[in-house]
Amino acid sequence: MNQPSNLMLSETDRLILRSYCQMLDGLSHYLGDSYELVLHSLEDYNHSAIKVINGFHTGRTEGAPITDLALSILEQIQDQKEPCGQMTYFVTNKNGEPMKSTTITIKGEGDRIIGLLCINFYMNVTLADFVKDLCAAEGGSMGQLTTGPKETFSASSTELAEQLVLQIQKEVMEDADISLSNKNKEIIQRLYQKGVYNLKDAVAKTASLLNISKNTVYLHLRNMEQGEERTARTKEG
Repeated sequence: MNQPSNLMLSETDRLILRSYCQMLDGLSHYLGDSYELVLHSLEDYNHSAIKVINGFHTGRTEGAPITDLALSILEQIQDQKEPCGQMTYFVTNKNGEPMKSTTITIKGEGDRIIGLLCINFYMNVTLADFVKDLCAAEGGSMGQLTTGPKETFSASSTELAEQLVLQIQKEVMEDADISLSNKNKEIIQRLYQKGVYNLKDAVAKTASLLNISKNTVYLHLRNMEQGEERTARTKEG
């Protein structure tokens, strides 16, 4: 094998691996109990598993060693037999139950492979349980597929900015409780709160669609930022 059994990881390498721990929590919440998620650190092959979720599928817990198959996959990837840095395959657990698995390399400083992310799908899960996980809402309860926040899918940041400006403009213009003189200010404020002005050309797109100058948009944004700064200073005091 090209890589020694124990790596000396830098603090940056460890931070990268810790960031994956949080990602695994999110993946587990999304995928449900049918998926086992294991994060390996190559700093210590004897206790490589630093994060294990749903380990009941294989009996593993945090501190478990790396598997022989993971070692073989790692060697193939390092030898460029698997240049994409990941492999997908079928295995069985200790009970002989089938799982579809993937092993993905994690790179750190110097483009070194510092860890592995392993995902195992337990294929004996019942259809009812799989659908239950698929449709589970926040907190694990069954939810309606039509509920939840709206998400806008766009081909470019300019298109996204335009869609959001038009969406907020429609909401504000239809709100009779907002005076006509305050509608543009309200539109810009809502867009600001949504983070739209982190997008390229969002100010120019707002000015064009609202038929106002870019300076007017910037004026409203400065006033909002100053207001937030005053509020923050008040809380600190």
